[in-house]
Amino acid sequence: MKLSQFRFDLPLNLIAQHPAKKREDARMMVVHRQTGQIENKHFRDILDYFDDKDVFVVNNTKVFPARMYGRKEKTGAKIEVFLLRELNKQNRLWDVIVDPARKIRVGNKLYFGDTEDLVAEVIDNTTSRGRTIRFLFDGTDEEFKQALANLGETPLPKYIKRKPDEDDRERYQTVYAKHEGAVAAPTAGLHFSIELIKRLEIQGIRFAEITLHTGLGTFRPIEVEDLSKHKMDAEYYRIEETACQIVNKARTENHRICSVGTTTMRALESSFTAEKLLKPSEGWTNTFIHPPYNFSIADSLVTNFHLPKTSLLIMVCAFAGYDLTMEAYKKAIKDKYRFFSYGDAMLVI
Repeated sequence: MKLSQFRFDLPLNLIAQHPAKKREDARMMVVHRQTGQIENKHFRDILDYFDDKDVFVVNNTKVFPARMYGRKEKTGAKIEVFLLRELNKQNRLWDVIVDPARKIRVGNKLYFGDTEDLVAEVIDNTTSRGRTIRFLFDGTDEEFKQALANLGETPLPKYIKRKPDEDDRERYQTVYAKHEGAVAAPTAGLHFSIELIKRLEIQGIRFAEITLHTGLGTFRPIEVEDLSKHKMDAEYYRIEETACQIVNKARTENHRICSVGTTTMRALESSFTAEKLLKPSEGWTNTFIHPPYNFSIADSLVTNFHLPKTSLLIMVCAFAGYDLTMEAYKKAIKDKYRFFSYGDAMLVI
């Protein structure tokens, strides 16, 4: 399929700027793959679609405050530094994106904080905007981590046209976030409250946790018309034996397995056996799922409403079918569903 087939006109006022007051009060469109039926519900109604012994697979990655603002030495120019991942803990080396990039060269120093609490030196150019930087910090690892937390801010996507506030530290994070490493939230999971999870568990539904640290590559624009030529950025994932046991028991007993989010789906599709059972593994995945595609583990999907021509929308089309997905999106725009990270949910069953 071609990239241009995933284009649609999205009114900018439908891109959610704030989360719903309560997580489970977000709206939810339910899309039935077999019949083509589309229903308008609320996320709390998800209880009605799953039974005893069904499994929800969730991504327990935790977002860290990845966006920082520094000043360039001598000129004092303000520079945005977006932390992507730690390359070497001992030497405090980080892979980052800088903006504006043209001003930042190897050898430059950047100062962070009003009292210049933290200094970093640029040691390599990786891409047009990418740099490797070394933080010059004499304290312990714990003190360094605290300094990053104090100086960094919640990395809300650029489509959210406001500065992050205190609420975002909690709301741009799932209630089950555990392992820090993501620069973007696994947004389908943002709709689950602790209360809703308890109600689902009382109903007999089990939760299996995997980890995939969402990187910026998830949102990187696709620049090739032929989808088979697009290369996804690799993202770290880990699937442990406990999750495999929960998922595989449900699979062998013909219970429903629901992937909560496209990040979860990418991890599941990166680690299965010839018998289509989930297997424990850890590593980096650059799996790009686009139609036509046969899914191996999950038979239902919770996701948000995505932007045009993104890898996320393309994966949903692979799962729900292109025509049905595009019909659902047309209805979502007509019915004024909220799009993107803080927006409403779609359940595909």
